[in-house]
Amino acid sequence: MTMNRRDFLKVSAGTSGTLMLSLSLPGCSGMPTGYKQETGEWKPDAWLEITNNDEVHFTLARVEMGQGTYTGLTTLIAEELEVEPAAITPRFAPVAPEYRNPLYKLQLTGGSTSIATSWEPLRTVGASARQMLIMAAARVWQVDAAECSAREGRVIHPNGRDSMRYGQLVELASKEVLRGDIALKPVAEWKYIGKQGGKLDAHAKSTGTAVYGIDVELPGMVYGVVSRPPRYGARIKAFNGDELRAMPGVLDVFEIERGVAIVADKYWRARKAQDALKAEWDNEDALSLSTDEVFASYRKAAEKDSGESERSEGDYEAAVGEAGKVFEAEYSQPYLAHSTLEPMNATAWYRGNTIEVWAPTQAPDLGRIAAARVTNLSPSDVTINTTFLGGGFGRRLTQDYIEEAAAVAYRMKKPVKLIWSREEDTQHDLYRPAMLHRMQAGFEGNQLTGWHHQIIGPQLLDWYVRNAAPAQYPWAPKFMYDTLGKVGLLAEGIATPKDMSAIEGAIEYPYNVPNIDIRHTHTDPGVPVTFWRSVGYSHNGFAVETFTDELAYETGQDPYQFRRQLLVGQPRHLEVLDRAARIAGWNTPVPEGRGRGIALFKSFGTFVAQVVEAGVENGSIKVYKVACAVDCGQVVNPRIVEDQIEGGIIFGLTAALYGEITLEDGEVQQSNFHDYQLMRQYELPEVTVDVVQSSEAPTGVGEPGVPPVIPALGNALFALTGKRQRSLPLKADA
Repeated sequence: MTMNRRDFLKVSAGTSGTLMLSLSLPGCSGMPTGYKQETGEWKPDAWLEITNNDEVHFTLARVEMGQGTYTGLTTLIAEELEVEPAAITPRFAPVAPEYRNPLYKLQLTGGSTSIATSWEPLRTVGASARQMLIMAAARVWQVDAAECSAREGRVIHPNGRDSMRYGQLVELASKEVLRGDIALKPVAEWKYIGKQGGKLDAHAKSTGTAVYGIDVELPGMVYGVVSRPPRYGARIKAFNGDELRAMPGVLDVFEIERGVAIVADKYWRARKAQDALKAEWDNEDALSLSTDEVFASYRKAAEKDSGESERSEGDYEAAVGEAGKVFEAEYSQPYLAHSTLEPMNATAWYRGNTIEVWAPTQAPDLGRIAAARVTNLSPSDVTINTTFLGGGFGRRLTQDYIEEAAAVAYRMKKPVKLIWSREEDTQHDLYRPAMLHRMQAGFEGNQLTGWHHQIIGPQLLDWYVRNAAPAQYPWAPKFMYDTLGKVGLLAEGIATPKDMSAIEGAIEYPYNVPNIDIRHTHTDPGVPVTFWRSVGYSHNGFAVETFTDELAYETGQDPYQFRRQLLVGQPRHLEVLDRAARIAGWNTPVPEGRGRGIALFKSFGTFVAQVVEAGVENGSIKVYKVACAVDCGQVVNPRIVEDQIEGGIIFGLTAALYGEITLEDGEVQQSNFHDYQLMRQYELPEVTVDVVQSSEAPTGVGEPGVPPVIPALGNALFALTGKRQRSLPLKADA
């Protein structure tokens, strides 16, 4: 992001003698927080506050769900402010325009964008505060500010002996005026950026003092559960409410839009009443597909419609017509659940003309719309308190659980904590879409001359825009919410960004091929879907890098060298590919009973190559080693980068080995970790992560570890067995 630093920094003194600095990003914000147009009064409560007793508070605009924003973003400010990161206390942001993600125009955390969008703004805030404190001290000492310096929360006199604490200077500093651009520290002076450091929230999480959504406790709180129909789209017809209300501790049983809500004085009593629920469902408008029918509908759509062209170079039709050899393949991937370790939950308290919500949400401004939908309130009457998240992976971008909690609290008029069970979390998730890919490639000799990729499946904004569009226009009356959503889809690229969810990664195909044809056939069978860790990159990575591997073997070429020769003009791709191959010992013999597979994929601006070493033991796939090279630009905290890449690798391997949500007559067949399995500790491979030292702008790391590991594992199994698997999950006996 480029911006004039003078245009977006606001400074003021708080009433208690504090220095406050606030950002207002051009084109991304409305009125600043606390701004009163009639008086011109400015009371910022955004970004950074330094108190007269040396406390430093930082308002964290991106939620913390294990990916390290709590530490990484704080480090950016600490570096320029000249304090240790641990000396800064982050606090989660309220809903306000200042905290919107500038890439999405919504206050959400996703797309591995937190560091990338905050890299310059947050450092500028820290540098601005430091400069103002230095100017204030120089005025006290009557010396030139250019001769003063800052270190460890103090301003140092030119004589090197005298100093003043930041807290002593904040009131004076708030009166200083900054002119011109603020100079940021040169790389050679960095103390924290690029250095190994622990996570600032580690102690709280280790001692149980970090508050997740499921931990929220309020006076007089009661507990709610919701029984939802087994088939998506069904509605309740009848239920034994009177019988359940007579059970111990049950306070009420009633219908809400998504099913039957049961409220009790204790959580377990609500669950016991749920066990006794006898519900009759109206399935007239309910989903009735099986998994086989979903893919049959995809194939029918693919035959009927070749799809919208998403990338076209050269003349693919002519190239394939003249090709000496043509190869074709079809790849499929199933629906996938998110399986966050903290199931969906929210606590809501309706008090007459307001409702307050405590929730682990990735999108608090969408949560505000969700709560307003099911009450008599406007979004401005809804307060969202964001907690720590026990995993997100895109699931908590959709606010159905907040909508349910608000609907129940609206009826009960007291604080209600609503918790989903693991079974409910699995069977009523919004899934990573099932997708189908049809690939074709043409060769002249061993030279790849044409590449065709047809992607068949739904788009995510079709499902997500329901609350996302109203969140962009919170002033709109509620009767316009659904209209805003429809307009957002119709005006794709204007009112909302173009939906890239089905095609991302595929259209960034990096290999040097003269004729390229990439298309998307949009079809949606009606299964609810949403974002999933690495989104479209996850399924496109499998298709692209598996087919690339197939082409190498079909032409008798080494898969690593085949990729190398196609990466003309792609130095960052080539760098990570070479590093991963070198770490894995690609040219050394593979131990008996094992195979090696390689894959390369760029996602969210980050380049990742991986080599997997795998085999089959006792009838099961065993992953022994994963060698990974990653180029994510400038690294803020190497330990967090390594952690996130390792986490993405394990997440991807879990999907490759076990991930599959299946439907029969519209009902999800999986329910818990016994039949929707996660990778266990004893199954984890040896993982080596090599991070490229780079001065490029930082990019994301929360998701890019996922896409390449899935095809790399499949390619390793092919190298071992000679049998190619084109559907996920991978099977030991395929």
